[in-house]
Amino acid sequence: MERHRRSNEEYSTSTGMVFLFNLIVGTGALTLPSVFANSGYILGLLVIIILAFISYMTVTFVIETMACANAVVYWRRLQFLKREIVHHDANDDERRGMTGDEDEQLLPESSGSLEQTPLFTHQQSRYYNLDNKIELGDMAGLFFNDFGRMLFYFCITIYLYGDLSIYSAAVAKSVRDIICQHNSTATLSAVISSTEVGLNNEMCWDEYPFTRSTVYRMCLVGFVFIFGPFALFNVSKTKYIQMITILCRWAAFLIMIVLAIIRLITINDPVELGHPKAFNVAGLPSLFGACVYSFMCHHSLPSLIAPIKNKQKIKFLMSMDYLLIALFYIFLAITGAFAFAHIEDLYTLNFIPQASDSSIGKFMEVIDYFLALFPVFTLSASFPVIAITLRNNLQTLFLDMSRIDSYNFFLRRLFFPILAVIPPLLVTYFTESLTSLVGFTGSYAGTGIQYLIPIFLVYFARKTCSDLLGQGIINKYRSPFSSNWWLIGVLLWSIGCVALVTVNFLTNLK
Repeated sequence: MERHRRSNEEYSTSTGMVFLFNLIVGTGALTLPSVFANSGYILGLLVIIILAFISYMTVTFVIETMACANAVVYWRRLQFLKREIVHHDANDDERRGMTGDEDEQLLPESSGSLEQTPLFTHQQSRYYNLDNKIELGDMAGLFFNDFGRMLFYFCITIYLYGDLSIYSAAVAKSVRDIICQHNSTATLSAVISSTEVGLNNEMCWDEYPFTRSTVYRMCLVGFVFIFGPFALFNVSKTKYIQMITILCRWAAFLIMIVLAIIRLITINDPVELGHPKAFNVAGLPSLFGACVYSFMCHHSLPSLIAPIKNKQKIKFLMSMDYLLIALFYIFLAITGAFAFAHIEDLYTLNFIPQASDSSIGKFMEVIDYFLALFPVFTLSASFPVIAITLRNNLQTLFLDMSRIDSYNFFLRRLFFPILAVIPPLLVTYFTESLTSLVGFTGSYAGTGIQYLIPIFLVYFARKTCSDLLGQGIINKYRSPFSSNWWLIGVLLWSIGCVALVTVNFLTNLK
């Protein structure tokens, strides 16, 4: 029955890669061209490549840790079964001594095969596999002490709640700015900068008594009520949303890249084109702050990988996914940096046609609305995945997952999805100012999840599996970056990134 349940939740490797692409590519990519141009095109190119490489490296650390966690769980189950067999044999010998009966049918049919199962089997796939969905919280429980586990849950909870709050607000603001009768650039910029309080008190429509703030809240509640219930299900239930969304993402990126190239070819006035520097170290902290979301998927890897049917080439396929995403970011940033003399913080705003331009037709109006709604397409698909990940980690923190079926229906199925979705709704309902939250969750908690947690998890996972299983069984999902020097390098990179973000944060306060 368990096998049948799992098969219904499985999906192909290509579908898994679609899920991964959708999770990584978010609105953070739309802020890259601006900070890329400010930091210099050569420096920006190097930073994007380095970030992609290090992020992929830590992804392989998480995959290796997942396989180690599966091995530890399987090893413990074998030990339990062996103790049960020994206990059963002892009782059987006692009964034989009392009755003289040599009847061996008292043993279950499977006992013989279990007793003969070697502890260190050559079939290492029995140990190291990715079939069971073991969340990061479960891995922290296996490989961290109580203090490390507490820090892990603090970090990931802050990050995931911040993500859901940011996603909810960004979608609600985007929809609000599209449907309200106010199309100034300043208003559209409020999608990512919520300092224009006066604009939010304006009426959304002349004929209806709704302010922009009221419409924002209506859009927010509608969004959460539509996509929040997906937290009740598994990631595979969002399959068709993911498929539709990736088409929109590909279309939006390609449209922006093509339009920027056309502008480079057709604009003759150099004043209207961009002339970015090659290097500008002063813009480096901002570039990292914008890039922190650009390659993040680590927190949801267990939910994405476990249902994939064929995991033999998972590391190679993920490397191809990361390469594709990095190329998208590079083309998007370079074309934007050279095509526009001024790049808006939200890159889609550079493609909004001016009302005074009479040459703009219906086609560009469609492009206008499509690009303006791109954050909605992007975040609507990622919201359920993040909510499911937060739900699973909260369950692992507060419940004993080994006896999950013993809890009542409300606690088992309803309470934690509600706990994952409602707090972000309340936060973003009463405030639209998320600038500090974006900086904190993306830079500090994001650095912890993307860099620090994977390196400490894989270090202690390797040590634990070596102590339990020895060196005879090879982890086929072991990271190609197996040397501890790679772990030290990522740790130093993390410290440097946090220092840069802190410097940028303190500079902005002045």
